[in-house]
Amino acid sequence: MKEGIHPEFTEATITCACGNVIKTKSTKKDIKVDVCSNCHPLWTGNIKQNTTGGRADRFKKKYGIQ
Repeated sequence: MKEGIHPEFTEATITCACGNVIKTKSTKKDIKVDVCSNCHPLWTGNIKQNTTGGRADRFKKKYGIQ
């Protein structure tokens, strides 16, 4: 690698809005995020899935086809 053209790679702290703190390495010292794996609905199991059917089911319901 060429000398002097790469950014410095140091310890970094990622801070989530929920208060979770993750230590890692990055070119930035402090990183703030809105959502992390600790509070994201997909990872915590709090996601609500809408299972009302697909396009064909909606079409059949709209036009009364059995």
